[in-house]
Amino acid sequence: MSQTFLLPEFETEEREKPVNVASVPQRSPFRYPGGKTWLVPLFRRWMMSLPSQPAVLVEPFAGGGIISLTSAFEQLAGRVVMVDLDEQISSVWKTILGGDAGWLAKRILSFELTTESAKEEFCKRPRSQREIAFQTILKNRTAHGGILAEGAGVLKHGENGKGILSRWYPQTIAKRITNIEFVTHRIEFVHGDAFEQMERFKNDRSAVFFIDPPYTAGGKSAGSRLYTHCEVDHDCLFSLCEKLRGDFLMTYDNAKEVCALAKRHGFATKPVAMKNTHHAEMNELLIGRNLDWAEEGGIFREEPIAYRVNSPKAAHKKRRNEQ
Repeated sequence: MSQTFLLPEFETEEREKPVNVASVPQRSPFRYPGGKTWLVPLFRRWMMSLPSQPAVLVEPFAGGGIISLTSAFEQLAGRVVMVDLDEQISSVWKTILGGDAGWLAKRILSFELTTESAKEEFCKRPRSQREIAFQTILKNRTAHGGILAEGAGVLKHGENGKGILSRWYPQTIAKRITNIEFVTHRIEFVHGDAFEQMERFKNDRSAVFFIDPPYTAGGKSAGSRLYTHCEVDHDCLFSLCEKLRGDFLMTYDNAKEVCALAKRHGFATKPVAMKNTHHAEMNELLIGRNLDWAEEGGIFREEPIAYRVNSPKAAHKKRRNEQ
């Protein structure tokens, strides 16, 4: 079986070895609040449990896009549809997927970051979509927690006293962006409403859905603080999931209100242990029609490895045989 190895991708800071976890390449240019890199091993397991390779994976709340990128690079679905309503996030994906990935990578590599240069850049009025994209990446990488919502402050002390440079790795970010060019033919990005795109694929049995909405159910505030577009009709979302012909996997905050909502719609739930960026162990909630495939357990964290893209026809069959 032929394989194409892309540029290896490692973060510059050292990481504690994760517990009982598959290796996860870092693919997204974003440092995204609520990102799902830790979930990638479980996402792979879910996709491999399906009876056949899905024709399309729909991610209606794409954000940093690690799940969609994983599917595209590892050919877990025929194609991917990423959806996001946020204009800033959308500008990045449309720039990368629309032919300007090289420009964005060069702009990042050539930018000399200081507190003063960042403030000067943010004062500029962007004249094009790709300029909005650069400002978005810069803001994401220099704001506390990567938060793009209004009011997010710029890093002052950061990690190890590096201040605003703590999360600014120009070569790493540029490499991620240019690597995505290898799979742009498998990705469709839609700047629009999550519910509309779910309706678009609702009757398609060959479509599967990874759904990771802002965590605002039951009055939770995390989603409200982290995201510009945080208002979601959770009851409507669960009702729509009932009508999907294809399979779906949802992730939510492990709250009693969410568990009650899932039970009301007849969905299975499973708490999953994960470690956040502060190394604290937490539980998030998986929701789906059948979660038997997730019973192996484990604490999930990321461990960078080189990108690897398998040949299209053999990838899904090979991984199913390795289960």
